[in-house]
Amino acid sequence: MEDGPARGGPVTRRRALALGAGGAAVLLGGAAGLLGARSGDGGGASGTRAAEAVRAFDPAGAAALFANRARAVRSGDEAAFLATAASAPAAFRDAQARMYGNLRRLPLKSWEERVVAPHAVDDETGATIVRTEVRYRLRGFDRGDVVRTRYLALAPRSGTWTIVGDGSSHGLEDDPAVWDGGRLAVAQGRASLVVGDAGGLEEIAGRLDAAVPVVTGVVGSGWARRVVALVPADAGLASALAGPGQSLHGIAALATVTPAAAGARGEDRVIVSPGTFGRLNELGRDVVLTHELTHVATGGARDRTTPLWLIEGFADYVGYLRTRVGVRAAAGELRREVAAGRVPSRLPSADAFSGGSERLSQAYQEAWLACRMVADRYGEATLVRLYRTAGRVPEAAALREVLGLTRERFTALWRDYLKRELT
Repeated sequence: MEDGPARGGPVTRRRALALGAGGAAVLLGGAAGLLGARSGDGGGASGTRAAEAVRAFDPAGAAALFANRARAVRSGDEAAFLATAASAPAAFRDAQARMYGNLRRLPLKSWEERVVAPHAVDDETGATIVRTEVRYRLRGFDRGDVVRTRYLALAPRSGTWTIVGDGSSHGLEDDPAVWDGGRLAVAQGRASLVVGDAGGLEEIAGRLDAAVPVVTGVVGSGWARRVVALVPADAGLASALAGPGQSLHGIAALATVTPAAAGARGEDRVIVSPGTFGRLNELGRDVVLTHELTHVATGGARDRTTPLWLIEGFADYVGYLRTRVGVRAAAGELRREVAAGRVPSRLPSADAFSGGSERLSQAYQEAWLACRMVADRYGEATLVRLYRTAGRVPEAAALREVLGLTRERFTALWRDYLKRELT
């Protein structure tokens, strides 16, 4: 959500992230066509070296290497884990040591790396850059594998394959992971798991635990009733975890969905930006986390059908339930417009919720009050039914089916409600 108790986050929460690459086997068929030398033309001496490297690449040896790493993580054998990158530059080895320490602090049910395909050959070192999948699950929270793509440089050393670096020299970027940051800490509540290298994890876990029964009291018990929150100290990592092209600038928290294997369902996460979250008051922190937890419970981060005004307005409706804040205070920006005679003529569009919108605060306030009107006029159960119906039929059909209203009549009632509540 945006910096302030009455605001929500970007449309990220209704957009599933790109799925991880499918397939676990090493794909060698036509591999020469997948490889590119630094010269970029794939021919001549560079192309010959690339083809030779493909022929020399040993899938079984690479699989054994990654099996050793997974075994070392499970058993707590740091020396064995670091031995798999003993020939890499010192900076890379240091990063691997930090990664290992963070992995050991996580409640992992599983963690493994798999080679998907050779990607390139480094002309200078002769190392093969491979695309890998990192798959993991957090014990007690994840039902499926979370999948991250990573690029590693492999080369034979003393008869075995070893990691000698990554794909950065070829402009290849890894998918972000929470263990890429500083020293991780973990706070586990009754229904929450909060992971990060920032402070305040216990507080966030406590607030999420308190929000679970509030959300369940509205939406029912047909959801997991547990949540994982990631709290990286680095704002850049927080934005990267939110998804490609996203920024958490000025945003306290948002709900998102992790990448997963092809055809699988991603896992829900709440990303907290500690700098912005820390500037909220007590009320704001509760509203923000309850709002995002509502998205987790209703699948708001993966919903491409329900109108965005209903997704965000419903989350704010639940977010404000346990507060005593007045409507005029919570909708201050919209109240000033309405008091000046500028009553919105239509419900906010999806574009109104984008980060660059000039009326972002008002869009959330308009959506919240539309949902609040439904609950006040027809009852909370009817609001829930409207939300669920709008997830399977078009908006106009949902309004007719649940409320017996056309969209025009609903809008007119909402405009009257705004004037009555805000003036």
